Amino acid sequence: MLHPSYTDLMKIVNKDVEEGDTKVVNSRYSIVMATSKRARQLIAGDLPLVNVKGGEKPLSVAIDELNQGKLKILAESAEEEE
Repeated sequence: MLHPSYTDLMKIVNKDVEEGDTKVVNSRYSIVMATSKRARQLIAGDLPLVNVKGGEKPLSVAIDELNQGKLKILAESAEEEE
């Protein structure tokens, strides 16, 4: 089982969303895509945003970054504007 759970990660990502606004993440798929993209960045040489234990895999680091609020997921509309 994944710790933290998908629902916990979705709550963390959506914590700053005002009542009635569109949530940044609506599905587990969004969490998977964001963490896998970040894991590829780590593999390519980006520095981790959290402390890494020896031998920790890039995907675990990406999940930990998201869980600690160090990694932000942009809504699709924000990505299109950039």
